[in-house]
Amino acid sequence: MCRECSAVIVINLTESSPRPNPHTLPTGGAGAESKRAGSEDPENKSRLSSKKGSVVIQLESGPARVEIDPHQGGRISALQVDGLDLLCGPGEDPLRWGAYPMAPYAGRVRHGRFLFGGRTYALPLRAPPHAMHGTTLDRPWRKTDPGCLAIELGPNWPFPGEARQRFRLDEQGLDVELCVLASGPPFPASLGLHPWFPRRLNRGGELILEFHAQEMYVRDSEGVATPARCVPQSGPWDDCFAGVRAPPRLRWPGAITLEIQANTDHWVVYDEPLDSLCVEPMTGPPDALNIAPRLVSPDQPLCLETRFAWTLE
Repeated sequence: MCRECSAVIVINLTESSPRPNPHTLPTGGAGAESKRAGSEDPENKSRLSSKKGSVVIQLESGPARVEIDPHQGGRISALQVDGLDLLCGPGEDPLRWGAYPMAPYAGRVRHGRFLFGGRTYALPLRAPPHAMHGTTLDRPWRKTDPGCLAIELGPNWPFPGEARQRFRLDEQGLDVELCVLASGPPFPASLGLHPWFPRRLNRGGELILEFHAQEMYVRDSEGVATPARCVPQSGPWDDCFAGVRAPPRLRWPGAITLEIQANTDHWVVYDEPLDSLCVEPMTGPPDALNIAPRLVSPDQPLCLETRFAWTLE
């Protein structure tokens, strides 16, 4: 049951242990020759490099460097600003590092089933007894244009369609556009972006999260969101919040502040790990295929637009 608390949420777990980030980008120049996708600014550059048998897209602009790994589910595998690694580095579990797209559904789908058009569809159970986080996060994406990736939704999704990503980097932030498109009959969908942030960087204080939420989805005994909402309760959280009117802000005091802007008011906060924290923009709540599906058709894609904007301290 929910209990009332302030709608302004501040998280600062001073007892958590620092976690080394094994994915540290080199600090030297990239020597890139091609311009950043969608930009004519020669200061913003992109290139391809080979890493562990896969081709990695690298973007640079001023103090910022980004790596996108098509082979690792099209995820942002590294985001470095002024020598600070803002994402948790690679690990064996594809669910727990970088910033990966969730498509064509985000979060858990109860018992891996949803009803659409009078028919029940079954999905693979990534987190038994539930489906979770879509069909694209652990499959290779293909590069289409500079800074752009695409992938078919695959055999584990019952409708023909495609997911696409576009990345744009400037000195103040990174823009990520994630879209899902139908190539046949309309279908329900939801989207999300799942970044993992370390609580400690190589300088500055421990991570503080601030955001303003008016509502919180009630989870049941299975840990899955229900349609019911309540006033936000105290954490720890693995929960979806709605009515988030101001962009969430992550601050490592004395180092950097990161603001996450998105064209949605639904956000999941997962702060149970002691060494990391997730703040996930989503087009709807977990189990959206059953609770609040968005219809996708060939002439009506579903898109999530996210910007990571930083300020050095």
